[in-house]
Amino acid sequence: MNFVARFTIVATAVVIAAAGIQLAPALLDPRAAALPNGERPDGTLPDNAILDDTHYAGIANLDPALLTALRSAAAAAPMQFFVTSGWRSPDYQRQLLAEAVTTYGSEQEAARWVATPETSAHVAGEAVDIGSWDAAEWLGTHGSAYGLCQIYDNEAWHFELRPDAVGGGCPPKYFDPTYDPRMQG
Repeated sequence: MNFVARFTIVATAVVIAAAGIQLAPALLDPRAAALPNGERPDGTLPDNAILDDTHYAGIANLDPALLTALRSAAAAAPMQFFVTSGWRSPDYQRQLLAEAVTTYGSEQEAARWVATPETSAHVAGEAVDIGSWDAAEWLGTHGSAYGLCQIYDNEAWHFELRPDAVGGGCPPKYFDPTYDPRMQG
């Protein structure tokens, strides 16, 4: 969505809000749309999603070993883990990449932040983004004990399962996804 369209939507929402009319969140952000039962089939998650929210595809479609490791780590952590992103549908990943190209101005720059559907660990159910800085920081410090590692220097919230980390620590992080050989595919 271009700037003019976004501005128009926001301006309209401000006028409507000033008139005392409430809009459904899905009208402001179509990705927030959920089915009547709360399901979000593209993998989007509400702000307060937790690891036990398996009625959301973004949690339910995570690799079972990753989800088990995350739950073990969360049980030991002194704070709640909120999941901002887990499994994503290929279409949703494609949408995120298109938005990143618009935001960053080129496919090359966008690739530092968002993978293609073909290379994304999120689409494979093998990555999770943890919300709240304190939880991401705690997991970054203690995650290797559960096989959970930060993969990229520029994404402190992004974790993937690395079972070998349990005994030997996490492997060195890539500067950003463009340095990750898996993203070259």
